[in-house]
Amino acid sequence: MARTAPFRRALDVGCGAGVSTRALEGFAIQRVGLEPAETMLQFAESVAPGAEFVAGVAESLPIGDRAVDLIAAAGSLNYVDLGRFFAEASRVLAADGVVLVYDFPAGRSFRDSAALDEWFTEFFLRYPPPAHEARELSPETLVRAAPEFLLGEYEDFEIGLRLTPQLYLDYVLTETNVAAAVRRGVELAEVRRWCADSLAPVWRGEAREVLFHGYFACLRPTAPGN
Repeated sequence: MARTAPFRRALDVGCGAGVSTRALEGFAIQRVGLEPAETMLQFAESVAPGAEFVAGVAESLPIGDRAVDLIAAAGSLNYVDLGRFFAEASRVLAADGVVLVYDFPAGRSFRDSAALDEWFTEFFLRYPPPAHEARELSPETLVRAAPEFLLGEYEDFEIGLRLTPQLYLDYVLTETNVAAAVRRGVELAEVRRWCADSLAPVWRGEAREVLFHGYFACLRPTAPGN
């Protein structure tokens, strides 16, 4: 069968509730989301229809050798053992495979209002982010941690995305403070209800532009196929 997308199979590492897996639609024929917090996956199939999801960790990928063409990681490698992850990535990537890493601080600002910043402050107070877990990454720090890979294309970006209230709700549920709350025993459905109720007066049922800053970097194995 002829390919209908640039990649045959993509693995989304640290997919959360599936928003980053949904973003791979059109780029891969088969999309697999991997998430260490199994409870985060309960809404994933509705967020990213047609994708597959599995619970697992980046340091021990439940994927066969040379089985994927693209590994994507959206803000998830800040929390893993990079050496072990890249060793696994080298194992599971096909000969011409690529690791795409992209990251950005949370989209928490409207261009024309402080209302979303104020909501986000309350969100983090109610569901605090995990302490001392994340490391700050950049294309340069990634390649220093990955001798098996070469840094290819990379770019810093600043963009505004027009999001619907529902899409923003799905997005904030992928934040690490939500995963931390779930690990502490808070029901994900409870977090979702609180976010939906408290965001309603902020968004007023309208699509709004949210500002994001970040980077993307493509890394390829130094010895593909070995």
